[in-house]
Amino acid sequence: MSNFKVTLNSKLTVVSSRPVSSGKSHILSALDHSLGYHSLHIIFYYENEDNLFESFDLDPLRESLSEVLTLYPTVTGRLARVLNHDFEFKCNDAGVRVIKATVDTTLRQWLSSASGSQEKLLIAWDDMPHDPETWSPFRIQINSFEGGGVAIGLSCSHMVADLTCAASFFKSWTEAHSHIPITHPPSFTPLPNHPNAHSLPPYAPTSSPITRTMATATFKFSDSIIKQCLSKVNDTCPNATPFDFLSALFWTRIARLKPPKSHDKTHSLSICTDFRNLLKASLPTGYFGNALHFSMLTHNVDEPMESAHLGGIVSLVHKHLEGLREEEIWSNVEWLKSQELRSTNCMYGPELTCVCMEHLMSEKDHDQSLLYAAMFNNKERPAHVSCRVGNVEGEGLIMVMPSSEGGLARTVMVMVAEEELAELRKDEAILQLEPTIFLADCVVDN
Repeated sequence: MSNFKVTLNSKLTVVSSRPVSSGKSHILSALDHSLGYHSLHIIFYYENEDNLFESFDLDPLRESLSEVLTLYPTVTGRLARVLNHDFEFKCNDAGVRVIKATVDTTLRQWLSSASGSQEKLLIAWDDMPHDPETWSPFRIQINSFEGGGVAIGLSCSHMVADLTCAASFFKSWTEAHSHIPITHPPSFTPLPNHPNAHSLPPYAPTSSPITRTMATATFKFSDSIIKQCLSKVNDTCPNATPFDFLSALFWTRIARLKPPKSHDKTHSLSICTDFRNLLKASLPTGYFGNALHFSMLTHNVDEPMESAHLGGIVSLVHKHLEGLREEEIWSNVEWLKSQELRSTNCMYGPELTCVCMEHLMSEKDHDQSLLYAAMFNNKERPAHVSCRVGNVEGEGLIMVMPSSEGGLARTVMVMVAEEELAELRKDEAILQLEPTIFLADCVVDN
């Protein structure tokens, strides 16, 4: 692991270019509150060939951020406690914290040699204090590499936004900077009530898991490899998606490293899905808040899961997602209201959790995704986008996300116990797919 240094140079607060209406507030949902234990971090890497990021203090990049913040009064607001220990946004235009930093290496060297732990240096984050009156729930860190490359880290409390919401905000910033219409303007309409939905959800943790030392690594799989993989499972699952295959692959490879958790020999996978497009009256992509559904998939095995036919596990994942119904989603939301799950509950990790991001791929242009459509001056696409969730515990996290190559190529970020990551990095079933492994923690091989 290279010993790169990230130096913080300055900190400033950016407010919206037009004042927010006095007294405006935004109520957080029960689903929002249930995710309060976690934070969310997205890092956009740019080669910066046009030198867009030379002087943020005075240049148009800061002006465009101020302009887009007028559409997002919650981003510049502050959280305030209300009754029953809940929170709401006070849209007081207190501003967004922006930190500038320099990295003593090139972007290419960083992506090829930096560790997953070092990548945390590219984001600015402080956990929410007891009194959040002056605490900024959104942070931006602009990191300048030698040779011109730039990484922009966007961080927020998961209580106030999910991945789609944060990515939409960032893309809106790039569109404001490029002087083009905002594709996904924010929507602050609250989730509707469904009082008749009262059945228990398939997954809702009620206690924090055992804390383990976690390590991360990123695996990038090419379009051609994923096409070959989907072709091989076509007989058992003809409509399989890259997520179906990759989640099944990593689930089985991690499961082989541990015995089943119960006497009935089951392995469990918690699948996190965005439900904006799963509703009859779908939520807009720009819906501001959390629209995530956690559901549990279990697999009964009489023999080690590694010997199970992978195509069957792929089909199991596909049918599970295909079978999600709106009634189940609303039952989960209503149940959360009744249970008062708050910021002490770990949603990612009590069971191995896999996040599906297939919804971020464009239906019209399969080479396009919301993450890689964030282009300043409508020119340069990100060279890479990293996504992280803070405070992952227990069994760990798998995030299957779009890749810079486009098409069926996917990037998988894995966060598991150190000893498990060491095994995954030398796993033949994974390595035969020729992934590029980077931003990986160096772990001791037991």
